[in-house]
Amino acid sequence: MNPRLPALLAACALLTTAACGAKSLDAASGPDSGAPAAEVVLDVAPDEEKAAGVINAITPDKDLAAKVPARLKSAGLKVVSSIGYPPMEMWSSDGKTAIGIDPALARAIARKLGVKYTLTDEEFNSQIPGVLTGRYDFVISSMTDNAERQAKITFVDYVRAGSGLLVKKGNPAGIATPADLCGKTVSVVDNGSSMELAESYGADCEKAGKPAVTVLKFAGDTEAMLQVINGRADATVTDYVVAAYKAADPKVAVEAIALEGTESPWGIGMKPDDKELIASVQGALDALIKSGEYGKLLAAWNLDKLAVESAVINGGK
Repeated sequence: MNPRLPALLAACALLTTAACGAKSLDAASGPDSGAPAAEVVLDVAPDEEKAAGVINAITPDKDLAAKVPARLKSAGLKVVSSIGYPPMEMWSSDGKTAIGIDPALARAIARKLGVKYTLTDEEFNSQIPGVLTGRYDFVISSMTDNAERQAKITFVDYVRAGSGLLVKKGNPAGIATPADLCGKTVSVVDNGSSMELAESYGADCEKAGKPAVTVLKFAGDTEAMLQVINGRADATVTDYVVAAYKAADPKVAVEAIALEGTESPWGIGMKPDDKELIASVQGALDALIKSGEYGKLLAAWNLDKLAVESAVINGGK
């Protein structure tokens, strides 16, 4: 038995953002000491993560691992997301470990690159600034890749998804299409693509000479959805995958409505000048796609329809 293994396992028990497991890469000897490099401790997905079996079987790609930025080898991959957007991001029952498609894919990328992983929960508007200041290496938070955001960060696109509406069970407001939102109140996440979509629907209503849409803005998706449940809003605009997931829970008492023609890429966002990291993430995602591990990860969450065929950079318009 490796004499350091008990110490590594003890250290893992102290981590709050991710579980741990030991996995060695081929260690290179230091130029002076002659001693082997320390083992890399890779993240292990918890049992509650539906794709845990897929993730935990991923081993580092030696070629990709050799090319990762030096800071990742020592500090690990620092990821930011906004937890509370199931099935994309949610807390496990311990209230500390993130699970869902976005954390799962971040874990998978980290394992493929042979580096550690930590994930920090931040509200949506703080994520891009956090990446640009170097606090985080990348953001993966159901973020739509579009031209406005490309002016700030560079994306590697990882899924294609569309938008949807959540309405109260029974659809008392009779909403079936965006045109039915005229004169209604809609809740959205502030400064996200859902807000832009709601505002565009409002503009269409006004052009048609109909009453405008009243848009209520909130920091998170949970707060926006609560406005529908408590009757303050007639609908909330969100991503359809999230809407369908919530509508499947009978305790929530909502219905999902797909918004046709809204599909767009969601991207992993990084600093544009962080070329090595961008290449590493793109390479890792492509490797996961080609190996079939990516497809299995999505299928574990019943979201294989969101799959992309390759890791495209800035594919949004």
